[in-house]
Amino acid sequence: MRLLSPSCGEMRGTTHMCGVMRSVLPLLLAAALCCHGCPDKCLCFSQTVKCVNQDLDAIPRSLPADTKSLFVTGNRVSRVSADSFPTRLPSLTDLYLGGNGIESVDAMVFDNLPNLARLDLSNNRIQAFSERAFPEDNKVQLLNLSRSFHNHSFMDVVQSVLQGGNLLQLAVLDLSNNDLVILPDDMFTGLPSLTNLSLQNSSVLSVLNGTLRAPPLRDLDLRDNSLRDLPFATLEDLGLKPALHVQLAGNPWRCDCFFEDTLLWLKNSTQVVDAQNLTCADPKALRRRPLLRVERSQLKCSGDMEGVLETSYVFLGLVLALIGVIFLLVLYLNRKGIKRWIYNIRDACRDHMEGYHYRYEINSDPRLANLSINSDV
Repeated sequence: MRLLSPSCGEMRGTTHMCGVMRSVLPLLLAAALCCHGCPDKCLCFSQTVKCVNQDLDAIPRSLPADTKSLFVTGNRVSRVSADSFPTRLPSLTDLYLGGNGIESVDAMVFDNLPNLARLDLSNNRIQAFSERAFPEDNKVQLLNLSRSFHNHSFMDVVQSVLQGGNLLQLAVLDLSNNDLVILPDDMFTGLPSLTNLSLQNSSVLSVLNGTLRAPPLRDLDLRDNSLRDLPFATLEDLGLKPALHVQLAGNPWRCDCFFEDTLLWLKNSTQVVDAQNLTCADPKALRRRPLLRVERSQLKCSGDMEGVLETSYVFLGLVLALIGVIFLLVLYLNRKGIKRWIYNIRDACRDHMEGYHYRYEINSDPRLANLSINSDV
């Protein structure tokens, strides 16, 4: 037993050491794998690289080849160019570049990301976005451009990217919290797979005819804009998509005589999921009245039309007065010529009447008539 006792103690020590090694080795191995090829100021784990709030002025270049998700957010990367991804990353599917103050997205930026499916460019200040930024065979399905366009003068930038960016597989587009104002009628024609579109809080004044006709939308968010009504042609386009769900709350709807088509559509359609939350903003008599409780007989423009007619009458009176003044001025400047013209007409009329009177006297006196006949012969 004494001979066996030391060996047992030794076995117990070895077992304890083995247990410690078994618990430490996985951590060491994970740390080694984590830090292998991981850029400075970044955290790498399980095919995910996070470089968040590190005051970086460029996207790290030495990324692990098997990176699937890349977060470079909250930094100060003002420009994204082809040099931002110098090596091919075939596994990268998710790219998050929000909150960097990006102003320019150059051509061929994403050529080395052939399987990129989700791209987040939110919370930037984009002023230039090349329509050649995406490769022709790109697989982008989600594009987040929320809070990235703070001036409606850059609308042509947004339009060129959406029309010429070869985004044929794009299904989800977020344009919320931008300064868009007016949407061009062919803005989404280059997006044949678009099913989810968010335009919330984007200062949209009107949706032009044909803007929403092309994409096969299923979810449309138009909340918190500046819509007062929807054109009849737009209502027809929405009606052609029976599976579409629309959100319209937070708009200043104007419940006047021009709102009749929109009101009729709201009451007969099941597409508006927040119809119960829609209220009138104008006129004062219907303010805050739920739209579904407004009757067609209450949609009036009488007050506005009276004002318009009154303004029209005043304008017409001013125009007529101006024409009268001009006419009198012309008469005054040409008074001598007009007087001479009147005298000439008077003399011509007098000569004509005297000749007529003379002929009448000859025809009425038989003696003068015979004399006139003989003189004619």
